[in-house]
Amino acid sequence: MAGHLDPGGDDLEETHEINVTPFIDVILVLLIIFMVAAPLATVDVPVDLPASTAAPQPRPEAPLFVTLTADNGVVVGEAPVAEGRLAAALDAVTGGDREQRVFLRADRAVTYGDLAALMNRLRDAGYLKIALVGLEAGAPEAGAAQ
Repeated sequence: MAGHLDPGGDDLEETHEINVTPFIDVILVLLIIFMVAAPLATVDVPVDLPASTAAPQPRPEAPLFVTLTADNGVVVGEAPVAEGRLAAALDAVTGGDREQRVFLRADRAVTYGDLAALMNRLRDAGYLKIALVGLEAGAPEAGAAQ
């Protein structure tokens, strides 16, 4: 488009070239920002994770279940256990065999801290082989836990 500012003066012509200098400046600033921010944005913890193709272990004939109920009560087998009597109850059930695996079940409403506290109590009692029990991936949630 040509424009006339003044009827008797020179015509101002439209400039048909793009000034790319500001564009290049902006791109270089963004490049520097991303080069500085990219290493800060990555969180990388070097971990050598083992791979397992093992089949699930068969369930023992008489597993030892320790259950943490929704009200933070502890049940060994089918018998409720008082707060300080967990080690004695486990020793009575296992006959003092602390190498026996303990299957730990917890209600969905139990907090992570309460579950960790029970695991610490099991460790303090000398039972280090603890297996966490949950529902299988395809099992209905309304059914009983294993």
